[in-house]
Amino acid sequence: MLSLLPFYSFNLTLFYKRDRIIEVNGESKKMERGDKFVLPGDFLGTSEEFIPGSGVYDEGGNLYASQIGEVSIGDNRVIYVHPKVETPPTIEEGDVVIGQVVDIKDNVTIVNIACVKGKEKREVAAPSQGIIHISNVKSGYVTELRQEFGYLDLVKARVIDAKTLRLSTDAKDLGVIKAMCMKCKRDLKRRGNVLSCERCKRVETRKLSEDYGKGLI
Repeated sequence: MLSLLPFYSFNLTLFYKRDRIIEVNGESKKMERGDKFVLPGDFLGTSEEFIPGSGVYDEGGNLYASQIGEVSIGDNRVIYVHPKVETPPTIEEGDVVIGQVVDIKDNVTIVNIACVKGKEKREVAAPSQGIIHISNVKSGYVTELRQEFGYLDLVKARVIDAKTLRLSTDAKDLGVIKAMCMKCKRDLKRRGNVLSCERCKRVETRKLSEDYGKGLI
């Protein structure tokens, strides 16, 4: 999955396991579980001990968690795993997304989408590639996409078609927000409407967001 560091990071939840004592119908039972959470595939007990509820599946008489969550024991020895992880966001029309340019063709720029604005701590539901057609880059005529985007640029774009993941950068706050020199790979600094490399003095052009270099989306 795309990493946007140092500008953005996605938090990963860590799970530490230890023995826990739970009560079933007044009786204490020792279970090796997460202190608070279990992971999919974690062993919860046997069908002789518990009846599987939501978030639990039975495989050969052994009960396992089918989702990340917290274990609880209900009436009649029913064991549950309650989901505790926010559902990954799906991409919808009108969303503003952050992604990385992975290919530039004659008429389209291909972007690996990493996150949705407002939901930056959650990766999108599935690895997704969006496209920026040459007609959706900016107002006015674009003759060469490689003058507007560079390989591995970070881009902020709006979703104009959720089914085909067609994106647009035609707004002041949309476009490239981070870029590196195509020659020496150093981060480019904004100098007016162009980008400059402090190491090799190379000057490049992009369809720039007004937030370029600020780490903002």
